Amino acid sequence: MTNPLSSAPPVQGLPDVALDRAALARPLDRVGMANIALPVRTRSATGEAMQVPASVDVFVDLRDPEARGIHMSRLYLRLQHAFAAEELTPAGLERVLEALVDTQAGLSERACLAIRFDHLLLRPALASANAGWKRYPVEVGAQWDGHETRIDLRVGIEYSSTCPASAALSRQMTAEAFARMQGDGPVDAALVGDWLRSDAGLVATPHAQRSRADVCVRLAPALPALPVGATIDRVEAALGTPVQTAVKRVDEQAFAALNARNLMFCEDAARRVAASLATDPCVSRFDVTVAHFESLHAHDAVATVGGSGGAVG
Repeated sequence: MTNPLSSAPPVQGLPDVALDRAALARPLDRVGMANIALPVRTRSATGEAMQVPASVDVFVDLRDPEARGIHMSRLYLRLQHAFAAEELTPAGLERVLEALVDTQAGLSERACLAIRFDHLLLRPALASANAGWKRYPVEVGAQWDGHETRIDLRVGIEYSSTCPASAALSRQMTAEAFARMQGDGPVDAALVGDWLRSDAGLVATPHAQRSRADVCVRLAPALPALPVGATIDRVEAALGTPVQTAVKRVDEQAFAALNARNLMFCEDAARRVAASLATDPCVSRFDVTVAHFESLHAHDAVATVGGSGGAVG
């Protein structure tokens, strides 16, 4: 069946009710769109440019109280290729934000973006020759207030946490079981070794759980690039027990040893990350939330901390 509209002549003078005056006049803080699908160009850990899918929010203010709406389609069209042709950088973000304000022809003075994507890093195994890709959720938030651009970088990092209290209780039970097994006789090293390797030697194990650090850093001005990989590396090094990708038994054993050397409550984890970010020259401020998804309890253990980064002073 033929669509009667397909052969109709172009309509002249299409109505635009957005030009009508607002019924309840007042300026608005933010107007825009959320969850726009866009390609974003980033850089891999090896320095190679790569394009990844992203979800983008874009907003401008509406400072004219009489204006009914903004030019929303102009924001959308301006963003369609904004981050596909060149790497996502602080300078590029500032240019795009200023251009977004310009599209509004005087209706707006401020603009902000939130760009969410997954950052992939190839992580080597702890002891074997294996490696695997690890995904880190990233959000880049950028705001232009007409004078300066502020950029926040948010990353989520998973790690393992072993409870220090549970470890102490487990050690005590092992010591008591050893005393009962050994008695008052002389210590036989071979016998002790056999006992420790047997089921009887594993009296108790400390509880551990997958955990997560959500980190938000306000970046120092005039950085040449977004320090996504560097921030992830810094936080993982501070925690000491990032979750692994490809593992063999030798890697699993090495991971168990890492956990034994890095026993931590959620308070310990939050302080570790804070101490690392406090000396980061790329960071002017940070906010951290760590959550240990307890295997002992049916609830999570959570700690938050904020402070100034190494870029201050």
